[in-house]
Amino acid sequence: MLIEETIEFVKRELENAESGHDWWHTYRVYNLSKAIGKEENVDLEIVELGALLHDVADRKFHNGDHTVGPRKAKEFLSGKLSEDKIEHVIKIIENISFSSEQNAQKASLFGTTQTQSVCHGFKSKELDVVQDADRLDAIGAMGIARCFTYTGHTNREIHNPEIKPKLNMSKEEYKKNKGTAINHFYEKLLLLKNKMNTEMGKKMAIKRHEFMEVYLKEFYKEWEGEI
Repeated sequence: MLIEETIEFVKRELENAESGHDWWHTYRVYNLSKAIGKEENVDLEIVELGALLHDVADRKFHNGDHTVGPRKAKEFLSGKLSEDKIEHVIKIIENISFSSEQNAQKASLFGTTQTQSVCHGFKSKELDVVQDADRLDAIGAMGIARCFTYTGHTNREIHNPEIKPKLNMSKEEYKKNKGTAINHFYEKLLLLKNKMNTEMGKKMAIKRHEFMEVYLKEFYKEWEGEI
């Protein structure tokens, strides 16, 4: 079956990937996408393929080239699926990321108005589902683990009180940002709860968001050596 073939393809492509963006990240997003998709009126095949292929070649590990992933996915799917479905899957890959949103960082931490995923004029309920799953894996306990893993991978500081979070960044500023792990919570992770698309995604995000807030409170206490 195509899904099983896609799983094997993605495992091969991500064999040596950084652990925050490896096969197991894709595995979690795939499972979350299936669970959320069952609650929505969507094409589950597109959802599953979009989830499996969404990070097959993350731009962060390909010199910032955002075209590598969609191109690899399209080459793999060619001849295996209708052209319309292939195009839909590719659009999901192209539009799923946080940085792909226009004015991504203009969301408020305390009350963003939620809208359906709309990036570069493309929108679909399938994108909404996969995007929610990807964002859920970026927050909560798993999100914290991934944040610090990537920080170590890129040799960035965990925290530096002298470096303040950069809010309201443009798309290009966000891509070039080399901030600390803790600042990343304020620049992205704590914003995601208010950017969820589906009802299930919103509910799941609340619990994971609250966990991050508890973690940060404890982090600051320990940073200052409080007893």
